[in-house]
Amino acid sequence: MYRVRGKSRVLLGVLMLILSLFGGCSRGAPRTPAGARVLSQEGPAEGNPATVPFTDSAGRTVMVPAKISRVVPSGGLAQIFLLAIAPDLLCAVSGPYTAEETEFIPSSVLALPVVGQFYGGGTLNYEEIAAIGPEMVIDIGIPKNSIVEDMDSIAQAISVPAVHITATLDSTPGTFRALGKLLGREERGEALAAFCEKTLAAAGEINAMVGDRKKQVIYCTGKAGLNIIAAGAFHAEVLDLMAENRAVVDVPSSRGSGNTIDLEQLYLWDPELILFSPGSVYDTVARDPTWGQLRAIREEAYYEVPIGPYNWLGNPPSINRYLGILWLGTLLYPEYAPYDLFTETAEYYRLFYGYELSRERYEGLTAKGLRAGGPSR
Repeated sequence: MYRVRGKSRVLLGVLMLILSLFGGCSRGAPRTPAGARVLSQEGPAEGNPATVPFTDSAGRTVMVPAKISRVVPSGGLAQIFLLAIAPDLLCAVSGPYTAEETEFIPSSVLALPVVGQFYGGGTLNYEEIAAIGPEMVIDIGIPKNSIVEDMDSIAQAISVPAVHITATLDSTPGTFRALGKLLGREERGEALAAFCEKTLAAAGEINAMVGDRKKQVIYCTGKAGLNIIAAGAFHAEVLDLMAENRAVVDVPSSRGSGNTIDLEQLYLWDPELILFSPGSVYDTVARDPTWGQLRAIREEAYYEVPIGPYNWLGNPPSINRYLGILWLGTLLYPEYAPYDLFTETAEYYRLFYGYELSRERYEGLTAKGLRAGGPSR
């Protein structure tokens, strides 16, 4: 009887050991918190799921592929962000690139099909997107009041997840970090976020030294130069950050073209410095006596905003605005700018576009934005 009980105990001990090993593995497996991303380097396998939860900026928890390889932007802003962090994951673009933009865009992206955009005309081509076969659609920018319904409608129409990530001037570093987690590009997202944070910090240093002595500036747009980007408008974020925006109106326009005014209103504002958008009247105001009545024109304190591939001050209002911050810091307060504009601009183009900016090309980009006789380059 004793030997039988001994054998039973041995067998029972072995069985318990085996169960504890398997059970221990199960109990020790890490859990994924809501909204986190677990990135799979392999295909679906035990403990390596095909989909994981992602909580977007709209508060929606969406199941997304654990390893994402094909994405479509919902519009122009998303396209710009995705080009910076993961151009190889794009399988379509929202709109074609202009001849001026193509210099800075990889040829592989230029060859992608154009599928339209969800906002700004509602040209998103669901059938073509479905035929292309993306794994998800990404929307980036300022959320509409209907953002939850909008993302749900895209997902239902194409049968792939659609997520929104909010991006403002201040929140862009966080946007890149969120994209890095979502797309499995944490290191790249961190590098882009760090550049944006460094730029915002430089703007803070300049503003601290300038105090209440900010330059009085107006930003004129349109072919006649009689549209202005008013203080408080979404498209005026950079100008409002770096200067005293003299264009104060009752209802700032939310459109990139701004509010329409007349020269009499400009005379009343009479700013120290005037900025003109590309394609406006920068080249002709010096010969126009009506514009010559403004002190900024008389004193040659007027400049054209650089462009390449996008307007540096925010048309569209995306990551190009960080170049605008650096440029305005040098243009308005050269004695306080804690950086060399060419060095920072070259780093930006290398980091965000994979483009090596030569000194000669930089001079061409800023020819009307940092004129001879104006602020130091």
